[in-house]
Amino acid sequence: MIKKIASSGVLLFIACLTAAFFMLSQAELQAEDRPSTAEKEKIASEAVLGGDGLVFAFFAAMGAVGVSCLASSYALARIGSAALGAMSEKPEIGGRALIFLGLAEGIAIYGLIVAIMMLAKI
Repeated sequence: MIKKIASSGVLLFIACLTAAFFMLSQAELQAEDRPSTAEKEKIASEAVLGGDGLVFAFFAAMGAVGVSCLASSYALARIGSAALGAMSEKPEIGGRALIFLGLAEGIAIYGLIVAIMMLAKI
């Protein structure tokens, strides 16, 4: 169970990294423009480096979501296994266990909110 939760956080991190690379690799060129070799190199470097630091903003957002999801998956795994063990001995504490699981899930939501706020500033 712990491996499933941790692997889902890693997969989300990899998906965010892939999406960031796809968003940054696109450089828009108009059909009527015929840039010279120097202009092509400049456009390619801006697409990779992000011109105005755009690439760093995307990586920061990706890091915020990825790290918060990894931390949340770890916390959910630890809290969930402890809650199931406690509920097997005392079933009436199931409601309290759900509250703690919800608090651990909030970590991922906070990371997503931070990423949205960072991307809104661009």
